Amino acid sequence: MSLVANRRSVMTLFSAPDCPDSHRARIVIAEKDITADIVQIDRTQMSEDLTDLNPYNSVPTLVDRDLVLYDSRLIIEYLDERFPHPPLMPVDPVSRAKARLLMYRVERDWYSLIYQFDEADKKQQAQLRKRLRESLLTSAPLFMEARPYLLGEEFSLVDCSVIPVLWRLGHYGIQLPPAAAAITGYANSMFERPAVRNSLSEAERDMHV
Repeated sequence: MSLVANRRSVMTLFSAPDCPDSHRARIVIAEKDITADIVQIDRTQMSEDLTDLNPYNSVPTLVDRDLVLYDSRLIIEYLDERFPHPPLMPVDPVSRAKARLLMYRVERDWYSLIYQFDEADKKQQAQLRKRLRESLLTSAPLFMEARPYLLGEEFSLVDCSVIPVLWRLGHYGIQLPPAAAAITGYANSMFERPAVRNSLSEAERDMHV
């Protein structure tokens, strides 16, 4: 185990201030009121501490004593199990599997597009904007059924995963039509949640339009 990990007596999250995966980990930490150091990393520069902990030098990276995790979905599920109140995953196996499948789809269909924006030229950004907008509209029935959260009556890791995407829409010039009122209403409701407000980096506060 690295010396860096051994030096850290408090749980530490290495996070990038503009990273959706880091954002959802910060939402979970805020929702559960976990005492943790949030170390913001510039993704354009190498961090010696992070490189010592994580061979991929990626964020988010979670350090909990001798444990180092660097997959975002693994991190948020670990936090939910490590700090079980309030629970953010269903109890029964079928519902848990459905929640994991939704998170997989969010990552594959939405996160994958968001991560391409910064490296894309204007023409590519227009295509990414169109693809993300269409993908969101295809998923509108999921938001129409929300009661008031995506899995029903309880806030969950699925909500934590979707919120960073919706928060960034205006930043990337994506406007949803009136037909997507259910998505817009859900987003506005989630953005008022204290844990969501408390999770935001300064960069994220600036990007929300």
